[in-house]
Amino acid sequence: MKIFLPSIAALLVLASSCSSQDRYIAITGYAQGGTYSVKLDLNGAGGPVRKSPGEIREGIDSVLKAVDNSVSGYNKGSLLSRFNAGERVAPDGIFKEIYRKSVEYYKITDGCFDVSCAPLFDIWGFGFTSDSLPSAEKIRAVMAGTGMDRLSDTLVTDADGYASSAMQLLPPMKKGADAISCGDDFDDILPELNFNAIAQGYSCDLVASYLHSLGVDQMLVDIGGEIYCEGLNPSGLPWGIGLDRPQDGNNVPGQDLQGIFRAGPEPCGVVTSGNYRKYYIRDGKKYAHTIDPRTGYPVTHSLLCATIIAADATEADALATYCMVIGLEESIKFIQSRPDLEGCLVYDEDGVMKTWVSDGLSFEESGK
Repeated sequence: MKIFLPSIAALLVLASSCSSQDRYIAITGYAQGGTYSVKLDLNGAGGPVRKSPGEIREGIDSVLKAVDNSVSGYNKGSLLSRFNAGERVAPDGIFKEIYRKSVEYYKITDGCFDVSCAPLFDIWGFGFTSDSLPSAEKIRAVMAGTGMDRLSDTLVTDADGYASSAMQLLPPMKKGADAISCGDDFDDILPELNFNAIAQGYSCDLVASYLHSLGVDQMLVDIGGEIYCEGLNPSGLPWGIGLDRPQDGNNVPGQDLQGIFRAGPEPCGVVTSGNYRKYYIRDGKKYAHTIDPRTGYPVTHSLLCATIIAADATEADALATYCMVIGLEESIKFIQSRPDLEGCLVYDEDGVMKTWVSDGLSFEESGK
């Protein structure tokens, strides 16, 4: 997903010379292993924003640092990393909220969105380790230790407010006969969480919430391609968002587009999930990073990427991942069953790339 911005420095006033009523700025920086860009109007409905662009950037960086310290799996000192290592941690509001939302989407998706599957991503080489091509026996053993149905619906803490992975476990019978027949010591397998499929969308929403607190009501927040937008762009039009063509090897955002969305003025999250950048090939077969938590194996269907437009970026992030798990036909049914969602699905049909777009979505497909 690529947002259309001019070439900018860290802070740039975009339109103050054109109109006293529209003072758009763009702020960029680094976060969560990548970059972010935020475009906003300093004139809110309640009056001008009282902070300078530099102060706003400091606030954004503070929000993103808090997320990193809480739920990043790559930050070895984060609450999540320490939780996964079996330590007792004092979960902050971010950790608690993402855990709660993850349980919610686990239920909505009938187990297809499952943040407890970190060990599956690891053994396939898409998590926090570099393993790949695990044996069927290893997959079966790891499957015995995954599944949010093993864990409490609410984060369990002790009297001092501390939580650990062991404290979240439900009795092993909850998992059913498949886990018991595995032959492993099920009681000794502790859960490990991976919030990658929801954390960036959630980060967008947190940044948007911070900007709302300043009085901003026209903005576009892009963190690593996950987007929250609201209001109109400096030209007075809905925000333009480019969809990268989901073709293997298309690793430069914006270089080759499938088409352009228009989003806004109502608040919404726009997130794309796809299998064309994170994958590897072994013996002529492609193994992509979308793992079906119900089987323990990477998906092999025709859906190349799924874009979801939802009320916020957290939901769009989770449900785009869900669509990549269930495939084209089920994704179409799901999107059509939810009047609060819009979606765009790009898929392969006999070697030809095709696009399905929901009725309410403004999408202009690029020439092939």
